[in-house]
Formats: sequence, C-alpha cells, structure tokens
Amino acid sequence: MNRFKGVLKLWSPLLLLIAFVAGCASNPQEVPNVADTTRPTVSFTSPENGSIAVPFDRKISVVFSEQMEPTTLNTANFTVTGPGLTSVPGAVTPVGSSATFTPINPLAAGTIYTATITTGAKDLAGNALASNYVWTFTTGAAPDTIAPTVSVTSPTNTAIVVPVNRKVTIGFSEAMDPLTVNTVTFKVTGPGITPVVGTVIPVGTSATFTPATNLAINTLYIVTITTGVKDLAGNAMAANYVFTFTTGATTDITKPTVISTINANGATNVPINTRVGATFSEVMDPTTITSATFTLKQGATTVPGTLTYSGVNAVFRPASNLAINTLYTVTVTTGAKDLTGNALAADFVWSWTTAATADITAPTVILVNPSDLAINVPLNSSVNATFSEAMDPLTINTANFSVAGVTGVVTYNAISKIATFTPFSNLAASSTYTATITTGTTDLAGNPLAVNKVWSFTTGTASLPVINLLTIAPFGTFGGTAGMTNTGTLSLINGDIGTIATGTSAIRGFHDVNGDIYTETPANIGPVNGTIFTCTNSTTGPTSAGSNAAACAAATQARLDAQAAYLSLVAMPVGGASPNPSTNNLAGLTLLPGVYNSPDGTFLIQGGNLTLDAQGNANAVWVFKMATTLTVGGPGAAAPQSIILANGAQAKNIFWQVGSFATINAAGGGTMEGTIISQAGASFSTVGNVNIVRLNGRAISLGASVTLVDTVINVPAP
Repeated sequence: MNRFKGVLKLWSPLLLLIAFVAGCASNPQEVPNVADTTRPTVSFTSPENGSIAVPFDRKISVVFSEQMEPTTLNTANFTVTGPGLTSVPGAVTPVGSSATFTPINPLAAGTIYTATITTGAKDLAGNALASNYVWTFTTGAAPDTIAPTVSVTSPTNTAIVVPVNRKVTIGFSEAMDPLTVNTVTFKVTGPGITPVVGTVIPVGTSATFTPATNLAINTLYIVTITTGVKDLAGNAMAANYVFTFTTGATTDITKPTVISTINANGATNVPINTRVGATFSEVMDPTTITSATFTLKQGATTVPGTLTYSGVNAVFRPASNLAINTLYTVTVTTGAKDLTGNALAADFVWSWTTAATADITAPTVILVNPSDLAINVPLNSSVNATFSEAMDPLTINTANFSVAGVTGVVTYNAISKIATFTPFSNLAASSTYTATITTGTTDLAGNPLAVNKVWSFTTGTASLPVINLLTIAPFGTFGGTAGMTNTGTLSLINGDIGTIATGTSAIRGFHDVNGDIYTETPANIGPVNGTIFTCTNSTTGPTSAGSNAAACAAATQARLDAQAAYLSLVAMPVGGASPNPSTNNLAGLTLLPGVYNSPDGTFLIQGGNLTLDAQGNANAVWVFKMATTLTVGGPGAAAPQSIILANGAQAKNIFWQVGSFATINAAGGGTMEGTIISQAGASFSTVGNVNIVRLNGRAISLGASVTLVDTVINVPAP
C-alpha cells in the first residue's frame, strides 16, 4: 500500500497536467485567465472641454473606456468646482461605464467650472486612471428647456431582412441622463407584444439594446423609446418614439471596415484645431467605440481628448489644439465591433501632419435637395444639404436639422459631406414644408454656420418607385444556378456570396469566415468576409461532409428575391432628369438620376468614364436597362473605365439590369459602381492581368456563373 501511495504521489502532478490538457482540448474556446492590467480612460464628457453657454441647470456626465467599479465613482473622485476652487455640492451616480454628477442646486450663470475625475476612479479589476482627468466649461445665462429627440436608429424604421444576431441602437440629439435609459424606457417587443429579454447600455448620446439570445427569424419587432428618457437637464422626450423592423433568416458575420477618415492618410497642413474621425462601412456598437479602441498619438504619447459616436461616424476631440507641424497617428483597433459583434479584421492606422495655424473659417451650405421653392417633390423624398467642407458628424442631428412638422432621422455622409433628413413616413401630398439647419452644426474645427440655413419646397402627389433587394442585399456576388470562380490571390469579397448550384465544383477559389474552403490552390485564394451560401458541400470545413440545408434555403430565397428585383427593374418606365442616351456608349456622359434604356439593347462604357451626378440628393437612383450585354472597359486592352460618383451619388442606389452577360474591365483595373443583375452571368478582368478591378456594389447572376480575377467587391451598406 505504501508503495502504491508513493507511486500515486509521484504521478499525481502528471495526472493533473494530463487532465488539464485534456480539458482544454475538449473545449478549445477556453483560454487561461489573464489579469486585466489595462488602465481605464475617459472617452466622453458632457459638457465637453471648453464648452461655453452651457445651461446652468444640467448635470455633468462622463463615460469611461470600460465598466468601472461603482464604489470608486463618488464625490471624492468625481468633483466639480467653481467659481475658482469652490466645491459644488452634489451627488455622483455610476451606471456601467458612465457616471453622472448632479449638483444639489443649479450652477451659477456665466461661470467657469472645473470637473475632475481623480485616479481614485478604478475599473472592475482595480486599475486606476493613469492621471487625473480635468476639463472645464462655462455656463450661460439660460436653462435648457429643449426636449431631446431621436436622431438615428439602427435598424432603421421598417427595415427588413435584419440579421437575427443584431443589437438595436439609438442615437439621440444630445447627451442623455444614463439613469433614465434602461429596459423600462428602451423596450423591444416581438412577435406581437412579447417583451424581448435583454440589457440596455447608455453611452453619451447613444444607447444600445442587446437581446439575451438571437431574435426569431422572419419576425416583426417593435422598438419603443418612452418619454421616461431624459437629457442631462431633466427634459423628457415630447412623445414616445416607436419604430419597427423585420428580421431575416440568417446571422451577420461580415466584418466591418473603415471606409473614410478625418483626416486622410498622409495629409499635410491639417489645422491644429482639427477633430479626428473615422467612418465605418456599417453601424457599429457604440459601447466598443471608446478611448481604448480609438487613439490619437504623437509618437508614443497619447493625446488626451473625448470620443463620440453616432450613425457610422466616430469623432475624437483633442482636449486642446495640436502641436504645429507635427506628425500624428490614429489607430482604430480590432476592439471596435459592429452591432452583431464582428470586429475589424485588423487594426486600422493612418497618419497626417499638422499645419502652423488653426481653421477659423465658418462652413456654409452650398446645395440643398429638394431645392428652395421646388415643386412636385415626390412624397417619399428625403431632404438633403451639402456643406462646403467636412462637418462634425455629431452636430448633424435632429436638434440642428429639422423639417417643420415632420418626424424623422438625420444621417451624415462624411465622404460626400451631405446631411440627410429622412421622414419617418411619406410627406403629405401638395403640401409646403420648411427645412432648417441651425448654427449648432459645426465643421471639424468647431466653427459653426454663420446663420441658419432655411428653405422650403412643395410636394406633388406621387412617390418614386422603390427597388427592394430583400435577402439578396448582403451578397457581393451570386452565381445563380451555375456557381462562381475566383482566379488569383488579390480578390476580396466584403459581403456574402452564394449559388444554388449543387455540383461540388460549382464554387472554386473561395473561403469564408466560417472555415469553409471551396477548391482553393496557392494561386487561387479568394477570402469572403462573410458566409458562402450554397446547396453543395465545401472541400474543407464545416460543410465538407454535405450541404447545409439552412444555407441552401437562404441561397434559394436570395435568388428568388434577385429574380423579383430584376423583373421590377425591367418594368420601370424610362424617364429622368437627363434625356435618354441616343447612343449605347455612356463614356464621357454626365447623367442625372433616372431610368435609362439602351437604344440598341446593349450598354457600353468605352473610351472614357461615366459620371453620375446626384445634385445633392443622397437618395438619387439610377437604373440602366439593356436587353442583352453590358461591357465596361476599352477599347483596347489597356483602357479600364470607371463610374464617377458626384454630388452625393451612392453605389447602393445604382442598378444595372442586364439581359444576358456583363463584362467588366476585361483588361483589369477600374472601378464599377452599383448592383448588376444579369440573366446569364458576369466576368471581371481576365487571367494574366495585374491590376485589381473594384466593384462597389453586387454582381448577381440569375443563371450562369460569375467569374472573378483579382476583384475586390464591397457590398454597400443599406
């Protein structure tokens, strides 16, 4: 027995090690606990540093880069003083990653106040701020009596085919009291009045509802923001805000990307009072856009400041002017995630150099659509304004952009510099409306409009036709009944791809984020930043043993929806702001929105580019109809052609209805815009070319295959 005990004692450590390894092998998702040693930072404050004319009756709010230990957020570690060193009596209330200081009495008018978060504030792991965070603001002479409004929602009202793993987010017109934004005041129900169980996290001007489990497929949900939500001055919304959306049958696993930045990579002479920002390919989870995931550095030194997020835009405000003639580097890390939890594939980094001066020029509105005094405006129109320079997206909201008597949401396109007010429902027929953009809107240096911009227009009695892609919308390419082939190693699909083909060789040269690989070789590798939906099996991966029934059903429905969209395009009557082209070659033309039909059944873009001019209308639509072929590129092997988008034109609003086959830049190179739906296939570039072809849109074939050679496809956001 003693001998056995000795052996057991000798082997016990080894047995424990074997058990540990076996346990890890049985659950590869588990990783050893790693201590959290990252210090929290301040991401957002309201009022922001340097603010003036702050209403004297409001609370002071701060948002941290992570959830904090609530016992460390108190009046010892969150203080407000003013005038001078006089302490302001009040109470501190922590909520998740936020904390709010409520003065016992209204603040004094016309007074400078200093707010301080000390290093006594700690996160849940006990990590303290690296140093005290201090900011100042000056009160005005008036209280805040303006009710907050909802500026933007995701999903949008009446959205369809919403991924079942999506969160729901709201952007308000101003910073809200986080104590009032919760599951009582932010509710999701469906089907019917069944409450959806979830959590609500308020962050500055945004709030996010996270369902406890995936939503049900093909189900209508109702979102309600009640009048229980209040701003930091205690003003409630004037009425409940209610919107609906309908889920699809699939999840979203497509990774987001950064599509534009403030300022451009390599830019010089950037004003020293600039703000810094990034625009994403889709709506992000505001709780993941923090000072930990978005940083501005000069060398190795982090620049202090605050970060705000709304819509698809993140904006960082440095605490003070930047140094002159200095190189700065901005990083958005993979900690930034979309509303389904998909992270950036890699850190996004860009740099630029400051000038020696600040920007003090006020922005202006240079174009509006509908134009001032326009008549017969379609009932389903949006209202748009184009600015003279890049604007601070966080100042483009329903408080600063309104249409009298109309409820709606406001978005800002940082690329086109267009702000868009989208009514909640159609406008009334034969009615005059007045739109106003206030001096509350500012450029990236904080310069406001000099005066309000006001204009009016009158509606007609008709609406514009709507093109609904339904479940085909997330697909970058769809190979109909025949499949898809990729050649080369430079192709990239930012979206899903699919086919209803059943042959194992129908898909070649692609792999998706789920681990499914379809006949790739070292010379033919095509990453799909999403899912491959097929009715066949992969060569390697989860569906290698056989096709996935749910994926096949999704592909089948997507093709049906593509067919319906194709038929709706065929049926659209010709007409638009430009005359129908008298020739089939669109090269060198500038076309306004409209429906255009080929005079001989084919369209070409050869010998020059095609420009599409939206004239400031972010929702302008183009439809090109042809009975047979579409050919872009040429003449000759070294002449790629492109579509040029002007004055707010967007790829998501361009459609090519192709009766047979589409050939896009066979010689390589060039940029194509819009959704191509063809009856008999499409090809991009040809083998042996070295220049990448880009498609901002979709390549959908109802029948024959789609062939790509070193092609990058970016599926437009809704």
